[in-house]
Amino acid sequence: MKKFIPVFTLAIALASCGGEPKADTPATTDNAVEKSAVVADSTNSDGPSDLVYPQEKHLKNMRQLTFGGDNAEAYWSTTDDALVFQATNPKWGVSCDQIYVMNMADGTPDSIPPAIVSTGLGRTTCAYFMPGNESIVYASTHLANDSCPPVPERKEGRYVWPIYESFDIFTADLEGNILSQLTETPGYDAEATLSPNGDKMIFTSMRSGDLELYTMNIDGSDVKQLTNTLGYDGGAFFSPDGSKIVWRASRPTTDEEVAKYTGLIAEGLVEPTNMELFIANADGSDARQITTLGNANWAPFFHPSGEKILFSSNHMSERGFPFNLYMINIDGSGLEQVTFDEAFDSFPMFSYDGSKLVFASNRNNGRTRNTNLFVADWVD
Repeated sequence: MKKFIPVFTLAIALASCGGEPKADTPATTDNAVEKSAVVADSTNSDGPSDLVYPQEKHLKNMRQLTFGGDNAEAYWSTTDDALVFQATNPKWGVSCDQIYVMNMADGTPDSIPPAIVSTGLGRTTCAYFMPGNESIVYASTHLANDSCPPVPERKEGRYVWPIYESFDIFTADLEGNILSQLTETPGYDAEATLSPNGDKMIFTSMRSGDLELYTMNIDGSDVKQLTNTLGYDGGAFFSPDGSKIVWRASRPTTDEEVAKYTGLIAEGLVEPTNMELFIANADGSDARQITTLGNANWAPFFHPSGEKILFSSNHMSERGFPFNLYMINIDGSGLEQVTFDEAFDSFPMFSYDGSKLVFASNRNNGRTRNTNLFVADWVD
């Protein structure tokens, strides 16, 4: 999954395989509505666009894929013809996040849900296509309870995210049938994503007593711990050639920070308001921090070149929002702002052919708190 601070607070649940904000984002401001009206008349070199802001030079031909509810963490099939994502939409008859698959030849009609591929029970997060695109991997709490687990109250006015110990990682076919359970250790296991060659996955687990990164084979065997530093390590992705990983992490250092972090962890909670990005070799070696921006920097994903990282950040914000997409070189240089929304842009993923970007945004939401999915052509 930051600084989610009053007056309007971004309640972002950072389970993201990229991090997982799920935004209880502020309703779009009047200024943003006026901005959208201006943008509706904007053009780029390839014709008119009513969703791309004029400053967004890397994006064109944007299309909105969902219309209402909370939709996030959309990830491509390896053939770039489908997306798997998580959503909560009252019109679809579920009370908390479930996993859906969308054929990219279709959008998502306002009143008809796409195909649900999770059980419909408990809470789910972080789905990803398995090799062959005939199955998915995702995390779910359904073994513990059919109902949604409770959402914790704020701690002294601060936003906290629950580390549900009932999350385990499963594979399922595209009909929603569970194929296998990959984790069985006590405590949180979630945020799984696959390597490009499809033989390994990386995930976050509490099995050591802290939130650390691990890899395992796609059948759940050969589990290896990659990180071992106090703080929340999560939302990891492999580079396009599989040689590196990028992730978000908190690093409490002062006595006060350590006490706060460990106290919350003991309650099954984290406060994901200060996160920076780290990069390492795929085996966890040569780990190094690549951002020192402050606030929340998360949901990183490698540019198709493998030489840059696209990520979400509110480091320019004093009130917790907006979150926008930024790009940075893997050595930490060359920071560039990519999106310019006034509320929330996050969860970016490039298509495997590098031509398109899918992400979640509060743009064009009619002054609601809806977070929708968008896809655009990528322009380098």
